[in-house]
Amino acid sequence: MGAPEKSQPNTNSMQRVKVYRLNDDGKWDDQGTGHVSVDYLERSEELGLFVYDEEDNENILLHRISSDDIYRKQEDTIISWRDPEYATELALSFQEPSGCSYIWDNICNVQRNMHFNTLNSEPFHSVSSEPRELPAVELSTLPLILKTVVDSGFADQLRLTELILSDQAFFRKLMEVFRMCEDLENIDGLHMIFKIVKGIVLLNSSAIFERIFSDDFIVDIIGALEYDPEVPFVQHHRKFLKEHVVFKEAIPIKDPVVLSKIHQTYRVGFLKDVVLARVLDEGIGANLNSIIHSNNAYVVSLLKDDSTFIQELFARLKSPTTSQESKKNLVYFLHEFCSLSKSLQMVQQLRLFRDLMNEGIFDVVTNVLQSQDKKLVLTGTDILILFLNQDPNLLRSYFVRQEGFALLGLLVKGMLTDFGENMHCQFLEILRNLLDSCTLSGPQRDTIIDIFFERHLGQLIEVITASCPSENTADASGKSIGPGRRIQCQIGTKPEILSNICELLCFCVLHHPYRIKCNFLLNNVIEKILLLIRRAERYLVVGAVRFIRTILSRHDEHLINYFVRNNVLKPIIDAFVSNGNRYNLLHSAVLELFEFIQKENLKLLLKYIVDSFWDQLMKFEYLASIHSLKVKYDQCLDNGGTKDATAVEDIRRRNDERALEREEERYFNEDSDEEDSASASVPRNQKGHQQPNLSNGVAASYSQLR
Repeated sequence: MGAPEKSQPNTNSMQRVKVYRLNDDGKWDDQGTGHVSVDYLERSEELGLFVYDEEDNENILLHRISSDDIYRKQEDTIISWRDPEYATELALSFQEPSGCSYIWDNICNVQRNMHFNTLNSEPFHSVSSEPRELPAVELSTLPLILKTVVDSGFADQLRLTELILSDQAFFRKLMEVFRMCEDLENIDGLHMIFKIVKGIVLLNSSAIFERIFSDDFIVDIIGALEYDPEVPFVQHHRKFLKEHVVFKEAIPIKDPVVLSKIHQTYRVGFLKDVVLARVLDEGIGANLNSIIHSNNAYVVSLLKDDSTFIQELFARLKSPTTSQESKKNLVYFLHEFCSLSKSLQMVQQLRLFRDLMNEGIFDVVTNVLQSQDKKLVLTGTDILILFLNQDPNLLRSYFVRQEGFALLGLLVKGMLTDFGENMHCQFLEILRNLLDSCTLSGPQRDTIIDIFFERHLGQLIEVITASCPSENTADASGKSIGPGRRIQCQIGTKPEILSNICELLCFCVLHHPYRIKCNFLLNNVIEKILLLIRRAERYLVVGAVRFIRTILSRHDEHLINYFVRNNVLKPIIDAFVSNGNRYNLLHSAVLELFEFIQKENLKLLLKYIVDSFWDQLMKFEYLASIHSLKVKYDQCLDNGGTKDATAVEDIRRRNDERALEREEERYFNEDSDEEDSASASVPRNQKGHQQPNLSNGVAASYSQLR
C-alpha cells in the first residue's frame, strides 16, 4: 500500500489506544490518544504499527514491526516494546482488551511470516486468512501440511482444529507416512513430521488429545517426537517404554478398559514430563494434567465399585500363604490406590476410605509397621497420613478398639527408631494429628488421650533421660531420676529424635494442659526434659527452653509455684550465662523467655529470677530484655507492697518449714507441762509459723531471709 494518508482504514478496523513514551527520568509521557492499525509502510513491503490522532487524524506513531522478540503483552490491555530505531521504550494502552488481543495477534502473525519468509510472496490479508481444507496426507505434501500447521494464527488454529477433527483418517495416514519415512530413513521427512505433530500438540485441543492418545496412535506419536531436528541424535523413547518400563499387576485387573486407561495415563505423563518437557507451556501442561486426573478418577471409580476386586486384594494381604514379595507389591498398590482416590469427589473419597477401613486396612498397616523394610514402613505411614488428611476420626475409631492399641504403640516406637532417614518426622506428624484437641471429640478423645499418656508418655521421657551425657542422671535439684537405678547414656539416639519428642511434648502442653500438668508434677517430667540442656547440640538446648516457654504460656499458677519451689529455671539461667555474649539461637530464646515473663507480669517468677540469679545476670544488664526485667522487678517491689516480697522465699522454703513444724510438735508433745507452759511464751515466728500481716514484721522477715 502507499503512504498512510492514502491508506487510512476506517475506524471500525482500528483500536482506540493511548501512546506512551518513557522519558529520561523513567516516567511515561502521554503522547496522545488515537486509533492503531497494522499496515504497510510507505513505499515498502514491510508492515508497521500506525497510530492516528482521534481528533485531527495526524500520525502520532509509526513503528516498523520487528522480527525480534521485543514485544511484551502486559495484563490484557498493554503492549510495550523498545524501539530499536529510536532507542526508546514505547507502550500502547488499549481501551478494550479485545482490541489489544487483535493487534497482538496481528503482530505475532507478521513476525511468524517474517520468520518463514512469506511476506514477499503473499499479500497482507493472507496473514489472518483461514485455511479452507487440509492437503491430502502424503509424503510429497508434508511441506504444505507443515506450513498450514505452523503458520496458523489464533483464529486459524480454531479452524485448523476443526479440519483435523473432521478428517477421521488424518492421523492414521500421517502415522503411515511416518512409518514409511522411518523405513526409508528419510530424515528430512521425519523432521517435518516431528514439527507437524509438535504443532498439533501445541493447538492444545482436548478433542485432538483424546484421539492421538488412543491405543491406536499413542506409540507412533511418541515415535514421531523422537526425531527433533534441534537434537543431534535420535531419542529412543519407544525403546525405553518397551524395555525398561514394566507394568506390575500386584493383583490381576480383568477389565480391559481399566488397563487401557492405566497404560494411557502413564504414556501421557511420560510425554508431558520427558518427551515434550522443553516446549509445553502452562496451558498445555494443565490440559494434560487434567487428562491424567480424569483417567485416575475413572480407574479408581471402577475398581472401588468392584467388590470382588477389593475383597480379593485384602484376602491376599491377610493370607499366610502369600509370599513377602507379593505382599510388598500389594501394599504398594494399596498406597497408590489410596493416593489416586484424591481424584474422586469428596463424598466418594470418604465412602472409599470407610470401605477400606471395614475391610481391615489398619490391620494391614499394623503388620507393615513391624517390617524391617524401611521403604515398606514408609509406605505404611503414608497410608495413615492419607487417612488422617481425609478424616482423622476414621483412624481414631480404630484406636479406641483393643486391636488399635498395638498400632499406637508402633507409632510411638517408630518415632523413637532411627531409620537412617527422616521417617521419624512422619510418625511425629501422625501422632500430632491423632492428639489434636481441635478435632478430637466424643469417647475417642478420652480413650486416645488415656492410652497415650498412661502407656507411652513415660517411654518418651525415658528416652530423654537415657540420652543425657551423664553416667548417673540426676535432675536439676540433684535428685536421682530413675527409681533407684542408674541409666547409661544412649549415644545411639539421634538428636533429631530428641528434638521431635520435645516438639510433641510442647504440642501436648498446648492441647492437653490438665493431663500434662498432672503427669508433669507427679513424675518430675519437667526436670527430666531440662536434662536436654546438658546435650552438646544447641538446638536441643533451645528445644528445652521452648518447652518451658510453652508451659508458662498456659499461665497456670500451680506450675509457676512448682517452678519457684523446685528452682526449675536454674539450668536455663546457667546455660544462658555460660553462653556468654555469643549471639545465637539460645541467646535469643532465653531473652524471649525473659521478655514473656516481664510482659505478662508473672510477678512470682519475676521476683524468683531476680532474687535468685541477679548476681549472674547483672553483667548482661546492657541487654534491653534483662534491663526491662530488673525495672519490672523494682516496680513490683514499689507497687506490690512488702507482703509480696516474701512470697518467693516462702514458697521455696515451704517444705522445710513443714518438716520443722512436725519436729517441734513431736518435741513439745514429749516434754513436760512446765516446758509446755514455757514454750507457750515463745513467739510463733520461732516455730516456723508466719507472723501476722504487719508490714514492719514482714519486712524484717524478708530482710532476714535475704
